[in-house]
Amino acid sequence: MLPLPQSTRIFTISNQKGGVGKTTTAVNLAAALARSGARVLVVDLDPQGNASTALGVDHRSEQQSVYEVLVADLPLTEVIRPSTEHERLDCVPATIHLAGAEIELVSLVAREQRLRRALDAHLASMERPYDYVFIDCPPSLGLLTINAFVAAREVLIPIQCEYYALEGLSQLLSNIELIEKHLNPELRLTTILLTMYDSRTNLAQQVAQEVRDHFPTQTLETIIPRSVRVSEAPSYGQSVISYDFGSTGSLSYREAAAEIARRSVANPKEHANGN
Repeated sequence: MLPLPQSTRIFTISNQKGGVGKTTTAVNLAAALARSGARVLVVDLDPQGNASTALGVDHRSEQQSVYEVLVADLPLTEVIRPSTEHERLDCVPATIHLAGAEIELVSLVAREQRLRRALDAHLASMERPYDYVFIDCPPSLGLLTINAFVAAREVLIPIQCEYYALEGLSQLLSNIELIEKHLNPELRLTTILLTMYDSRTNLAQQVAQEVRDHFPTQTLETIIPRSVRVSEAPSYGQSVISYDFGSTGSLSYREAAAEIARRSVANPKEHANGN
């Protein structure tokens, strides 16, 4: 069992680069923390619905989803579904309708705040609120991602240990800063997770070192290796942890989850500017 936070920790998992392991990270950290005693909610904000699939939650177009929460003010409680992954893990699914939500949100009042309001209201109504909420974002910076940033208090960035890994990161950091300044003063970059690490290449080691040099306090010690098991698991509607508990991918995500659980946000101002 891992220590539980005193109040709900809300993470948005973001990187404007696609294919860096955002959804994989959201699903596997959530599964690992649920197995270790935490109550966890994953909010799927990506129209592709990959997090919903990996958590065994139906997200066909006729299902009510986070889309209705954002566009029609449906309470979150109406769309939360239990994950087949673990009894302490729930999911707010995404449907393909989310693809049009960017346009529909433009004309709505307080369009950047809609997820935050729904999430805060739901957490306040719970007898025992979730310990962790992970919001999985689409790779672009549109209104869906902005809603995620406004709803969250912490940003977790997965960074692939490959060439160009840090490209686009400065843009992401300045976006986080803008949101902190104008929409969500509580937002901090607290966690960086190195993913898809191939220990056989010098490049992966260089990228990992470069990230650690830039973000010494935010970068987790644990590194997620490249792993066939991690890639296979979602197609079975599972996290790698239930798909192959003993695999290196499963072990790494469980270690990363333990590290997150044991860290509190020390000296948050440091996190904001990446010093």
